[in-house]
Amino acid sequence: MKFCNVRLLVKDYKKMFEFYTQKLGFKARWNVDGYDSFEVTEGFAGEALAIFSSDAMAQFIGNADKAQPVGCREKMMLSFETENVDETYKALLAKGVEFINEPTDWTDAGMRVVHLRDPEENLIELYTPLEGTCGN
Repeated sequence: MKFCNVRLLVKDYKKMFEFYTQKLGFKARWNVDGYDSFEVTEGFAGEALAIFSSDAMAQFIGNADKAQPVGCREKMMLSFETENVDETYKALLAKGVEFINEPTDWTDAGMRVVHLRDPEENLIELYTPLEGTCGN
């Protein structure tokens, strides 16, 4: 097996597409009928991150009668490394992105982090490795 992507099954494709392209600045790679993938990792041959209509996927797997989960704790998080989490935080604030917290050092993990949610409440972490840690 070979990893292809993480696909977010979304309620409002247009709103999610605009968030990931216009707010976070990801380049759309492939678009067809409510499906899009984004270029989020240089040199990665796969799609890495994609969005697809939840209603369309439910038809394929036969559970269109079930509701999407709401009001529950996260089961997943998207995590993106950035050169400088503080600068990224300021740039995204200027675009109207709302954050859960402010950039802070998470010394046990060796990184500086900040968290936000996309329009459908998916948790996103932005981080920069702290000086002198494995990633830096």
